[in-house]
Amino acid sequence: MAKVSKNARVAQRAANQGSGKDHVKVVKPVKDPLTGKITFKEAIVHKDKVKEFFANK
Repeated sequence: MAKVSKNARVAQRAANQGSGKDHVKVVKPVKDPLTGKITFKEAIVHKDKVKEFFANK
């Protein structure tokens, strides 16, 4: 196996950097209208869609 220079590794990390950091885990409390209990709805959404997730009921 050939050696890989440090500069090549830095370039690979920079190319892969945006892959998972654009998504976030969001948790929204949801109240059940019949029982009054609160449950939590969890989802992984794109960081640009967070406001839309909380706006939906």
